[in-house]
Amino acid sequence: MAYYRKCVELAVEQLDKFQPEKDHPEQFLEAVSASLQAVSPQKQAFVLELLSGCLEYQKLLTVVVDAFYVRAGRLCLWADYSLFEVTCYLATFQLEELGFPLFCDIIRAQPVDKMRKFLGFFFNPVNLCSWIKDEWSLIYETNYVKENWIDPLMRWQPKVQELISQLEGVSACQVPLLKSKAKATEPKEFNLTVPRPRAIPVPEPVPSLAKMKAVPRSTYQVPKEQQQLEMIKRDNRRRAEELLLKANLEELRCAMPRARGEKPAQECKKQLQPQIPPRIRKTPKLTFYMPDNAPVKLNTAAILREGALYQRQVERELQRVDQLVDGAGDISEFLEWQKQMLAKDREEQLAADECRRLRGKLSQQEAVLARHSHVQENRQKADQKKEETAELMRQCAARRLQEERSVRELVQQVVEAQKNVKAAQAKLVQDRRQIVQEVAEESRELLQRTAEAAREEQRRRWELTSQRRALETQPTRKGKLVDLTQIPGYGLEGEMSVVELRERLALLRESQRRQEEEKRDQIIQGKRARSQELRTTLEQISLCRAAMGRAAALRWEEKKAQAAAPRDRSGDERVQELRRRVEERATERRRQAALLHVVAPRTARPPAAGPAEAQHWQELGRSRERRLRALQRGDAPPGPAPRLEAA
Repeated sequence: MAYYRKCVELAVEQLDKFQPEKDHPEQFLEAVSASLQAVSPQKQAFVLELLSGCLEYQKLLTVVVDAFYVRAGRLCLWADYSLFEVTCYLATFQLEELGFPLFCDIIRAQPVDKMRKFLGFFFNPVNLCSWIKDEWSLIYETNYVKENWIDPLMRWQPKVQELISQLEGVSACQVPLLKSKAKATEPKEFNLTVPRPRAIPVPEPVPSLAKMKAVPRSTYQVPKEQQQLEMIKRDNRRRAEELLLKANLEELRCAMPRARGEKPAQECKKQLQPQIPPRIRKTPKLTFYMPDNAPVKLNTAAILREGALYQRQVERELQRVDQLVDGAGDISEFLEWQKQMLAKDREEQLAADECRRLRGKLSQQEAVLARHSHVQENRQKADQKKEETAELMRQCAARRLQEERSVRELVQQVVEAQKNVKAAQAKLVQDRRQIVQEVAEESRELLQRTAEAAREEQRRRWELTSQRRALETQPTRKGKLVDLTQIPGYGLEGEMSVVELRERLALLRESQRRQEEEKRDQIIQGKRARSQELRTTLEQISLCRAAMGRAAALRWEEKKAQAAAPRDRSGDERVQELRRRVEERATERRRQAALLHVVAPRTARPPAAGPAEAQHWQELGRSRERRLRALQRGDAPPGPAPRLEAA
């Protein structure tokens, strides 16, 4: 029985190491065979047979063992999962080959209570004929499961029931013996030293803290200024969106030539000039007002940047006028030639887009043809693969039969080798008893030495404690008198008392405060000067924007007047050639689809879906024509001019 226990323990240990998501069964069996070289050949063959069978039928075994843990084995340990799998494999697949006596010996070599519970659950006729049969039928065919596994188990069920009764008797006999051998533990009290009561320390005075001010309610409320700013921001955005187109087309009154009866330009400038407070602490955000009182917020950087831009444009325009006065040529001819070349480039771009679209359609037709040929090749490969698979299955079945015959021979050899094991077992028990006696004597001596060392350590600690308490009882002097007007007298250069140091620090703070006030006044004067410069720059920006708005309106009217109808570019030779090739590929695709009887993919539909495909391409062509006409008319709204036109 010890031999079978050792074999099953080896199989369970190796089965616990197997990880289905990482290890391959064949490689795992090779590794186990290499690690069992020191074991006898009979034991190695038996262990490998158990492992290979458990791995091959792992799905069937998992169904039974999981149900056992849920229903009858709730108190069993999960560490015995592999043991129950091995037992289930022996009972299902090896009971006929091993024979019932050898199977009983293997079961008796295992823990009695665990085997009794599992066999009683597994060989229950209700379980075998109901859910076990149904679950196994989901993995294998129903007739095969019933003839090869369920019926043999039902034939062995009476004998297994007798084995279960014997195991129950053995477990009942073992319980009193265990109770008679066990000796109850008698607790003893520890011999501890009673500590002396310690003196109660004098409580230290609790320092009084100043009363803190409560948190104001305004901390958790949104300020009214922020709400007003949000409302103003929404109003300004709405008004700016309404006047976006109107701002580019209308003229500012201050930038137009003044007629009789109109206000002077200085009054217009005063209307545009923002109001600046007399004392400025921060850089202001100036506001530029449009004709209908629509404010456009500009910060300092934006004003200076836009003013510099307009200044550069004015300088370039003046330089161009000077060159014309000196006799330089006009660039109007060059601009006309540039406009013609841009129109020509636009036409070439549209023709290239049409060619690209037709090439894409041609590539689509060629891809469909390639797919049809690929489907035909896959059918041929699939037929060839099925023939190869059938041949491999026949070879595997023959190899399995050969392995089963070799395993039966090994089992017979193992049975013959068990006859000479009893003498070796008796000798092993005698050697273990002698080793246990020697270990008990060594443990007794070690405990005595440990007790002596503990007593010595306790005596040393008692002496140290008495010395520390004697030191704590000695009086100590606390506190020290300090005179703040006295010089320490360390002999350092510039040595002074604490009172003198405080006076000098107060004088230094006063001088720093005066310097900060002077610097603050200088900063305020500089900010006022910058504000005056910003107002001047704003006046120049308003004039430049008015001129740019008029120039943009003129260009917009010219584009609308010069727009031409789009011309038909279907006469391009490249486009005609690509359309002809697309028609040829489409005809060839329909012919192959009719021969192969294959449903075309979504990107290439069969001839029945021809109208939908034609409608799709017509809609795409119409959208391209609409975009071409929009580009030629120039429907996009005009933006700000890139440079300032001459007044």
